Amino acid sequence: MPESKTGWGALIGVTLLVALLVIGIVPRLRDQSERVAAATAPDAGLVTVSVATPRRADGPSDLLLPSNIQAIEEAALYARTSGYVRERYVDIGDRVTAGKVLAQIDTPELDQELSQARAALAQTRSALAQAQASFTQAQANLQQARASLEQSKANEGFASATSDRFSRLEQAELIAHQDADEKRTAFAAARATTAAAQANVEAMQANVGALEASVGAARANVSASEANVQRLTALQSFQRLEAPFAGIITVRGTDRGALITSGSGSSASPPLFRIARIDTLRIFVNVPQTFVRAITPGQEAKVLVPEFPQRTFVGTIASTAGALDPTSRTLLTEVRLRNDDRALMPGMYAQVKFSVPPSDDVWVVPATAIVTRAAGSQVVAVHGDGTVKYLGVQLGRDLGQSVEIVSGLSGQERLVVSPPDGLKDGVRVALEKPKAAEAAKKE
Repeated sequence: MPESKTGWGALIGVTLLVALLVIGIVPRLRDQSERVAAATAPDAGLVTVSVATPRRADGPSDLLLPSNIQAIEEAALYARTSGYVRERYVDIGDRVTAGKVLAQIDTPELDQELSQARAALAQTRSALAQAQASFTQAQANLQQARASLEQSKANEGFASATSDRFSRLEQAELIAHQDADEKRTAFAAARATTAAAQANVEAMQANVGALEASVGAARANVSASEANVQRLTALQSFQRLEAPFAGIITVRGTDRGALITSGSGSSASPPLFRIARIDTLRIFVNVPQTFVRAITPGQEAKVLVPEFPQRTFVGTIASTAGALDPTSRTLLTEVRLRNDDRALMPGMYAQVKFSVPPSDDVWVVPATAIVTRAAGSQVVAVHGDGTVKYLGVQLGRDLGQSVEIVSGLSGQERLVVSPPDGLKDGVRVALEKPKAAEAAKKE
């Protein structure tokens, strides 16, 4: 029995030894065969690359752009008249209605100017009344002078006829020469009277014209005085600084007793208040040229604010600029958002999300397929004969592991993923076999 066990043990040992030899030799023979096949293959010595084909975007995508929240209306309120702040009725954070008095300004110098202007207006009106009275009297005198002229002309005509008749009688020696001389003298006197009356009428007409001009000048003085009074009265009305619209006071730049200068220039006082209407907010976003076609007025836009991570605010595209900024190639777009609960404030940072439908012209490729060169963004395409070609492309959005290509591809290309350095146009490459196929081959 011991001999039998010894024989069986030797047999088992030999069997194990043969099995170990087979296990060690067969893989080596297989590896050697593969190395020989690889060395004799047509692709021996070529750079091996992996490729991917462009694909379409999967449904609508989100376009997220940074922005700042602004009030729908905002205004800096300056004093329209110079003086001292007598009373201030509001402070920052106060909500006001349209027309509410925010501050009262004392204007002693303006008040004095207005009193002087009113006195000057009274004087010009008195001067106008006097000029009109003189003009009326001159017109009456002119009418009287014209009547006297007509009477003188009538007398002159009668004296002329009488003188002619007496001259004929004198020639017929029917009357004495003295009688005829008297009539001729009377005619000469009548003619002189007519000439004097004519000169008087002309003088009266000149006087009427001068007085009429005086009336016009007096009226102009009255109009100027009235305009000055109206101007000063309007300035005096600016003693009450009122809210132009309903809103909230965001800045207060004055206090009671402060000296202020009217206007809004460099020499004027800073704004007394700043008011903002925040029941509706507006957000300006610069949309890249690639997505301009997807942006239309009336379209919904979602607003994300970091301080409200669990809340999405929904607004509407109100308008667009209608032209791109030639520097940034972006379209200025205004989004309006209701803010009835006053949760949002002007000046907040926000992100605006637009839903962008997929485009037939946009392709998605792996981000590692993009090569940045001096000529711009490019991809490496593998032709049917195994040679490569660099293609210029225009990038769209960066989706993380993938990138949108908006132009430069037809969709049929085989693109090299992670192209090796030094790869040039026209070089032949070998395509990496799919890992699944290699695993099946090894099995």
